[in-house]
Amino acid sequence: MVRNDTRRSALLDAATELLADVGARGMTFRAVDERAGTPTGTASNYFRSRDELLVQLCDHVFDRLMPDPADVEQRLAAPRTQALETTLMHDLVDRAVADRSAHLALFELRMEASRHPSLGERFTTRFRQNLEAVTADHVDGGFPGGSVTAHVLYLAMTGLLFEHLTMSGLHASDESELRALVTNVVAHIVPER
Repeated sequence: MVRNDTRRSALLDAATELLADVGARGMTFRAVDERAGTPTGTASNYFRSRDELLVQLCDHVFDRLMPDPADVEQRLAAPRTQALETTLMHDLVDRAVADRSAHLALFELRMEASRHPSLGERFTTRFRQNLEAVTADHVDGGFPGGSVTAHVLYLAMTGLLFEHLTMSGLHASDESELRALVTNVVAHIVPER
């Protein structure tokens, strides 16, 4: 069978939405086919196993959440200050809110990693690569603070996103409160120059 990249992507998008809506236990090949609107058996033709689907889904979700390179380039034309870091974290939150399903899917993938050691190793590698890239972007990019600052900011923003996307209203009842919270998180972690 000839593989169609557009169909593979549509199946992965459907799996992302499904994972966010019903969790990993409800993500079957049949459910993915139904969500994607493809004939029964299509997902199993593209992915040899559920584990393979989950591994490819992890990469797909990370790709889906990547900011537009042109936007990043434009943002990084500014001096590397606490204010720019704040802007970048606001952008991160805006992308998370805009694609809530992808972030929820990442949280579900973390849970699957904790239950399945073989997946855990692969997911940990992918998440570690992301953390290393974020840290390198911060340090090599000349932002205030070093690798510890980048790591603590990563942990704080991951926690903030988890709480906001799973329990909306717990820390911020509207967008302005959420923006103020993000600004305060950055201000308490990233030093001024």
